[in-house]
Amino acid sequence: MESRLDDLEIRLTHQELAIEQLTQSNLTLEKRLERVQGELDYLKSLMRELSPSAVAAQADETPPPHY
Repeated sequence: MESRLDDLEIRLTHQELAIEQLTQSNLTLEKRLERVQGELDYLKSLMRELSPSAVAAQADETPPPHY
């Protein structure tokens, strides 16, 4: 009986350690994902600035012929 209890305590200790390691890994990945998402948003904004719009600015539009 004592041996079984010792085995269970050892398993519990290993499981607690594994859970802690997984939690730390998850937190690290979440931080990395937030950073990458921020970089992606920044790159999207740069692409929007660089790509020409299908609609010309009001100042660049030629007036209609009846003016």
